[in-house]
Formats: sequence, C-alpha cells, structure tokens
Amino acid sequence: MSGSQPTCKILALDGGGAKGFYSLGVLREVEATLDHPLHEEFDLIFGTSTGSIIAALLSLGKNVDEIHSIYRDHVPSIMKAKKASEKSSELQRVAKKIVGNLGFDAVKTGLGIVATKWQQETPMIFKSLETQAHGRRATFQPGFGCKISDAVEASCSAFPFFERKRIVTGAGDEFDLFDGGYCANNPTLYALADATQGLGFDPTACRVLSVGCGQYPEPSRGFFARRVKSFLPVQLLQKTLEVNTASMDRLRQILFAEVPTVRVSDTFERPELATDMFEHDLEKLALLRQQGAESFARQEKEITALLH
Repeated sequence: MSGSQPTCKILALDGGGAKGFYSLGVLREVEATLDHPLHEEFDLIFGTSTGSIIAALLSLGKNVDEIHSIYRDHVPSIMKAKKASEKSSELQRVAKKIVGNLGFDAVKTGLGIVATKWQQETPMIFKSLETQAHGRRATFQPGFGCKISDAVEASCSAFPFFERKRIVTGAGDEFDLFDGGYCANNPTLYALADATQGLGFDPTACRVLSVGCGQYPEPSRGFFARRVKSFLPVQLLQKTLEVNTASMDRLRQILFAEVPTVRVSDTFERPELATDMFEHDLEKLALLRQQGAESFARQEKEITALLH
C-alpha cells in the first residue's frame, strides 16, 4: 500500500463473469511493469462481481498468475452448472476453498466489494478500513463483520442465474444480497467517494486505473435455444450491465473530470471473440486474456505515466 505517497492510487475492476479473464490479461501486464505486488501499488482496490474476486485475491497478496490459475481451474465448473442453485453451490464451494474463513482484517490494502441489497434496492459495499467509512465509524467493522467469501459470493450472485446470497453481519443484521453489477458494475465512483470523502484526498491527488472486461459480439445460439428463447435473459443481463458500466463511467468523467484516470476496456468485433459472461470454453477464455494483454499494450504509455 502506497500510504506514504501524496497520492491515492485506485484500482477499480468491473463485473463481467467469465470475461474477467480479459481483466487478468490487463493486470498481468500492469504487474510486470512494477517491482512489487499490486496490493503494494494501490491504496484502494474495488471490485464488482468477477472484479470482486480479483480485488479480494489481490488484496490478500496473491499475484495475477496465481489468480489466473484459480480462474482457469474453477470458472468453467461454475459457468457450466445449469441451475441457479447449482451455480451458487459451486461458487460457494470454490470461494471457501480459496479464501476459507478469512475476514476483511486479513487484507493488505484498502478493499471494497460491491453488492446490492435485494429488499432495500440499495448498494452494500464491504470495506476493509475504518478510514474508508463516510460515517458511523464508531460501529465500523471490517466487511460488516462478514467473511470475504460471503461478500464475494454476494457480489457475484447474478440473479436469476445465481441464487441470492443471505448474509448476517457482525451486528446481527440479515440481508439478502445479489450481484453488485445491478448498482455499480463499474465501481470507480464508489472508490473515488472513499478516497475523497473517507480518506480525505483531494480529487487531484487521486490516480485511477479502471479495468473492464471488454465488449464482444453476441455468441451464436443453437436451434433449440433460439426456439425457447432461453438466451433472452442472458442478453438482457448483459445489456443491463453494459449500460450500467457506461453510465457510471460517464458520471465519473463529469463528477471527477480532474482525476487522472485510465480506462481499459476495448470493444471487439471479430466473430471468433463472440462470447458472454457465462463462457466456459478454456480456449475462448485464454483468447480473452490475450486480448487484455493487447489492450494494455495499446495504452501502456498512459498506464505507466499514471502509476509512475
């Protein structure tokens, strides 16, 4: 963590399901430009949905190659599951296997995980540092007293394809949560709010690297899927998240125009890159990772200038 520096460096990671392989391709190259782990470079790491998984693991000290191995080993099994209950069970199994019972007091930098409250229809952001709180610091508990695995599961619960996640906070409050992408698929604004309102940095002292998951052509569907229109909910979810992402980034440009920011999330038109958030073909996912590395290369100068 770069707390001794006069700037606040922020890494914000979008949601996008299996397309998080693209984000990992970008981050692999970013990490290679540094002489230290990413959690030592960034004061705040915020993530939504698949971005919350990457953010949590980075904040625990894992390097990008380790996270890629986890994704390669486990994302296909989660995305292949047919029923929402099966997807949620597999996600829970993997989360517990990877991070166990670790709480937010185990992380090595400021962490933010974005989820959405089902009943209240408002965001719930799990944070690691008391200084990130905008108020109620007297009762602050890292991650509301929840385990990192619970927060990540909640942030990734893309209803109706996953079940909602019930959590109980350290204060005994119960919430039904679902995917953070419904309120902020691009979590940059929430991270900037913590940096300026919680940590007290002037906006001009903030530096933001915002990493998306890319946009791709729609995959072709089989005859049966087209007839029963089973793919329409997937299309709707994709469109909802993409609109949310673009809206949040536009607001960031308006409200924090003075904050030096690099946004990495390219649009691809090649038919062989057609995919969606439930992709489970490892060859396709490896191709997405390669595209992330290429996106970094196109913006390498801007990213290097931002960080150094």
